[in-house]
Amino acid sequence: MRAAEDLVLDELSGAAAARRAGEADRVDGVPARLVAEPSTTDEAAAVLRIAAAHELAVVPRGAGTKLGWGRPPERADLVLDTSRMDRLVEHRAGDLVGHAQAGLRLDVLQEHLAPARQRLGISPVLPPGAGPGTVGGVIATAASGPLRLSHGAVRDLLIGITLVRADGTIAKAGGKVVKNVAGYDLGKLLTGSWGTLGLVTEAVFRLHPLPPAARWVVVPVGSVADAHEKVQRVVHSQVVPGALELDRPAAAPASLAVLLEGIPRGVEGRVDALLDLLGEGATVADEPPPWWGRAPWDPGGVALRLTHEIAGLPRLLDAVDDAGRQCGLRASVRGSAGVGVLHAGVPADPEAVPAFVARLRADAASWSGDVVVLDAPPPIKAALDVWGPVRGLALMRRIKDEFDPRHLMAPGRFAGGI
Repeated sequence: MRAAEDLVLDELSGAAAARRAGEADRVDGVPARLVAEPSTTDEAAAVLRIAAAHELAVVPRGAGTKLGWGRPPERADLVLDTSRMDRLVEHRAGDLVGHAQAGLRLDVLQEHLAPARQRLGISPVLPPGAGPGTVGGVIATAASGPLRLSHGAVRDLLIGITLVRADGTIAKAGGKVVKNVAGYDLGKLLTGSWGTLGLVTEAVFRLHPLPPAARWVVVPVGSVADAHEKVQRVVHSQVVPGALELDRPAAAPASLAVLLEGIPRGVEGRVDALLDLLGEGATVADEPPPWWGRAPWDPGGVALRLTHEIAGLPRLLDAVDDAGRQCGLRASVRGSAGVGVLHAGVPADPEAVPAFVARLRADAASWSGDVVVLDAPPPIKAALDVWGPVRGLALMRRIKDEFDPRHLMAPGRFAGGI
């Protein structure tokens, strides 16, 4: 076995930088055997051809900030690390388009764009202790954050993509201008696929101008009904918020924060209108609150994603409170109430968490949403289905079979064991 692995490592080393895996290369507790670090799409394709020839299960890795999310892979023979694929390929400022390699960190990408007064409108929630993710990682996980309200989801900003399939075939879709819609569906299909359909190596995004002014209006909320009422006031107003975030800690007062961006004079006028709209207790700041854009769970805790219809917010929050009382857990909830994507954190109680999740899923139809356990310690993951009921699973399986017939890409990591 060792000799065969040496031969595979020699082949991989001829295609890209490669090495034996160590303890730090485990994927959600699953040991890896080898690591390859290509620097181009062609090198990545060569690595995947070698992996396919040897029936190696491949797990893509960017910055690793969300590598423990979802289900552990069935096996991880080869970790394909994209950290050397870190170039901004092209920035067409006049067209508001950016073309980047998958391993480019999002904060570095924003630094490249800032001199042209532009940005990529993606601000994923940061897990505790984790730094910014990568372009490929944000596509793979469809990571969402505050700016989704004004700029759209990842799939809305993606206008071109380069993919390497499990057999090493390179495929491209979309283009480098916003009006070119050819191939959009492939980008949307890969967004949120968790590395199970292939390796994204390059992406082209629609960019937005960097606003010259930004202010945050923060107001306390005293109850579920109060939170819902204030959210409704903002989303149905004319203030055009850039983001609308709810923070509801387990052991502290809740608050709602609204981001307003634009030209200074316009922002000031909208701030005044919002203060009148939200009433007593609303304050204005030049910086976001400390919790803004940060996950509400503690290291080692349980992380959940809760989606909902906007009108279903009070039913969701009531369900979280009711399930917490029944199971002896107190949940911290935070996220984009204006688009229906919240995150929650609860303590890692192996007995209480599965019951808590089951109660929430039993009520999820009442708020038209889903409950996903993004991350949890291994005993808790083993005791429940982290993805829960998933619509369209049969279609997802057919797509997986079409893109990756031998199931070599991150096998078992996604919903339904895909």
